[in-house]
Amino acid sequence: MNDRGARDEKNFKSALITALSLADGIPNREEVEQKAAGLAAVFGYKGDLSTVVEEALIAVVTRMGEGVSLVDVEAEHDQEWVHKRADLPTTYSDAYEDFLKSEGWHPTVVQSLSDVGTKILGHLQDPESEGTTWKRRGLVIGHVQSGKTANYMGLIAKAQDAGYKFIVVIAGIHNNLRKQTQERIDEAIIGRSSDPEKREPLGVGLSPGYPHPVTFTTIYDDFGKATSARGGWKLNDFSRPIVLVIKKNVSTLDSLHKWLKELNARGDGQIADVPMLLIDDEADNASINTNKPDLDPTRTNSMIRQILGMFDKSCYVGYTATPFANIFINHDAYDDKAREELFPRDFIYSLDAPNTYFGPDKVFLDEHSSERILEPIDDCEDYIPFSHKRGDQIAELPPSLYRALHQFIVARAIRNIRGQVGKHCSMMINVSRFVPIQKSIRDHISVYEKKLREAVKANYAMPEKTALGNEYMRALKSAFDADYDNCDCTWSEVQKALWSVFENLRTYVVNSKSDDVLDYKKFEREGKGLTAIAIGGLSLSRGLTVEGLTISYMYRNTKMYDTLMQMGRWFGYRPGYEDLCRVHLSRDSIDWYSYIAEAADELRQQIRRMRQDGLSPRQFGLYVKAHPDSLLITAMNKMRSGEKRTVNQSFSGKLVESYVLPRDMDINAANEQVIASFWRNGFGSSTEPTGKGWIIRDVPVGTIEDFLNRFRTFEAFTERKSAAINYLRAISEVHPVGDVLLISIRANGEDEAEYLLGSQDRSSARPDKHFPSAWRLSKDRVASRGDEKLGLSEDQRALAVGLAEDEGKQPSDSHYREVRNRPLLMVHVLGPMGKDSQDTRVPAFGISFPGGHYGMEVPVVVNKVWLELMEGGFADDPDQEEDYDE
Repeated sequence: MNDRGARDEKNFKSALITALSLADGIPNREEVEQKAAGLAAVFGYKGDLSTVVEEALIAVVTRMGEGVSLVDVEAEHDQEWVHKRADLPTTYSDAYEDFLKSEGWHPTVVQSLSDVGTKILGHLQDPESEGTTWKRRGLVIGHVQSGKTANYMGLIAKAQDAGYKFIVVIAGIHNNLRKQTQERIDEAIIGRSSDPEKREPLGVGLSPGYPHPVTFTTIYDDFGKATSARGGWKLNDFSRPIVLVIKKNVSTLDSLHKWLKELNARGDGQIADVPMLLIDDEADNASINTNKPDLDPTRTNSMIRQILGMFDKSCYVGYTATPFANIFINHDAYDDKAREELFPRDFIYSLDAPNTYFGPDKVFLDEHSSERILEPIDDCEDYIPFSHKRGDQIAELPPSLYRALHQFIVARAIRNIRGQVGKHCSMMINVSRFVPIQKSIRDHISVYEKKLREAVKANYAMPEKTALGNEYMRALKSAFDADYDNCDCTWSEVQKALWSVFENLRTYVVNSKSDDVLDYKKFEREGKGLTAIAIGGLSLSRGLTVEGLTISYMYRNTKMYDTLMQMGRWFGYRPGYEDLCRVHLSRDSIDWYSYIAEAADELRQQIRRMRQDGLSPRQFGLYVKAHPDSLLITAMNKMRSGEKRTVNQSFSGKLVESYVLPRDMDINAANEQVIASFWRNGFGSSTEPTGKGWIIRDVPVGTIEDFLNRFRTFEAFTERKSAAINYLRAISEVHPVGDVLLISIRANGEDEAEYLLGSQDRSSARPDKHFPSAWRLSKDRVASRGDEKLGLSEDQRALAVGLAEDEGKQPSDSHYREVRNRPLLMVHVLGPMGKDSQDTRVPAFGISFPGGHYGMEVPVVVNKVWLELMEGGFADDPDQEEDYDE
């Protein structure tokens, strides 16, 4: 497809989606196909309709909720000022919304985005308001790769209309991310390319009479004092808004600060008449604790505060997908003043993800889809171990990586068959932070890719039997049979399409020292879809969008919430190829992602609950600070061996489970006796069947505590159990009774007369690599998802479904936890454990705590051994990153 063909397809798709939006209800595939055929006849469109129809179908079913906000309930702020200003123009916001529609966004989604943008703008200050000084501080929490950039560009457009004259976007710490953000700002806000060689209108600028904002940054150049000083420009020299896109580093911020001070400030160093908005994309990224001076988080934070402080009228809005950002809880990173100054005291806005988002829920929490998407990496340690050094030699790549490459080639061929030849398709390989190792991996991949290319060229048009005489063709056929044999095409069709994969296939090393440029726009301008294999480390780990990402292969040892979630570049939107996507991770990473995906969901639900209770961002900050998982950010790389700390923690709304279990059969036999004893006595009450065991209602908390005290856990888990018991005791005045679930599988040895629970299969469990005398459960979960609904009434279940629907989701255990609103003890017997122990029975428990206890905390003593057990080892250490990307 050439450039003209790509434009024609884009314009036709936009027209089709607009036409479909005028129909009543949501059309089905047949109706969309009929409408497309009719429009094609009218427009004279000769292109392939299949891809257009597929993307139009996705567009018409996509819906986006409004999200929810926490605001400072004591502040004197009227967020309705947006609706009260009769003179508020819509020039920039109208142009941006028209641009999104031209890009194929459905009008209802554009309207939802606009409505959310208006709400966030209302949380800012009216730039035309009376008063000499005001400062607003807020945070927007989105989802990784879910459209945060589209959201803040919409906010920028509306802010320009409202009268904000100086807007700064801080786009992470990497050059490639800043360039990517500048390109998007050029298209959606500035309206012309900032490429000095090609200053042509684009995006919103294609509309006649568009009032282009001013920018001093380009796709190649960050802000430098010399850039602006050359013309002696001042903020008030321009009648239109100024928009800058800069990196988050000390020298850039210092240059901006000096320019503002020397050319724009009054004698007292202040700027009085220029309302200023600062968007801090990836706001938690200052959490990176690097030894590079230009990336020092304390100095970076200080410079941001100094710039904001120069303006009498300023708004700071941080954007993040990781709610455990250091802005709340890392006392070691900043001084008190720094934390307080950027803390989102005025508002926190939690965005809803669209219903077509390919996110953590689908990849890790939905058992049906995650089984298809996830592939454990079990062989990489023998080739590229977690703990490799910069100078290590990579003699060969692991077989699992070659298998992922085979999947990629086959998946691209299927996408081409589906009419997606002009769409980008990428594979991500992230196994090392070291640039020399990344280059070595590229060399191995390039050699193997050449062999594949030659084999495909010689065999793709041959009879199948002849083609499969080649080992590389057999490897590709094996990937098809194992992963894609239920897609909408046959191997015969795929074989014929394989050669098309290699036409625009390129391999890139993506880091600050590489000359490779992962430039999707270049291929778009030529009307082509890039097929990219992107190999990298930190540059691939945050903010950078890997277009059309289909196959991901990541073997990294980080346990930091923000770093790990941001490494998940596989999240996003996968129109017409979601079924082809695969994510290869270590088993530890799969466990950990599953755990933190659930934790992040819980935090977003907490915002919604706090909103209902009329609480403020300050209470949310305190809640996060006391969250048990905050230790991962504050302590993981800072605690010395043997050191102990006492921290105050809250288990409000949390599920605490014994997912690390003793392998000692004597301990397990004794725990079965404890279960039988309490069951025999009915925990003090009568049992009721649930279809998966029994529920015992209204059990005194003291009885649950007695059971837990008698139940023996793996020795390193003792502190965790004690903390849970202490918290149970702390909330007992509010919740004097709880429920007990005896979870049992009838066909697996259940014997009610002998008080034996039927065991639950955990053959995926494995010996813990740090503690060989313990079992570690898959995804660090004891209960099966949905177990917390057992014993709830029909009305309670319906209420949980309603809560989930308000968030655009299926009900999860946290929703059932909310409607139960009392402590819940879940008792299990697991087995077989692991692949080679068929007769093993291992008792386990989980305690589900009700939410709403925001100020109730208990002291917990932790040490490095405890953290190592809970989180499976320590992370990559950024302090030792010789190759940390700029």
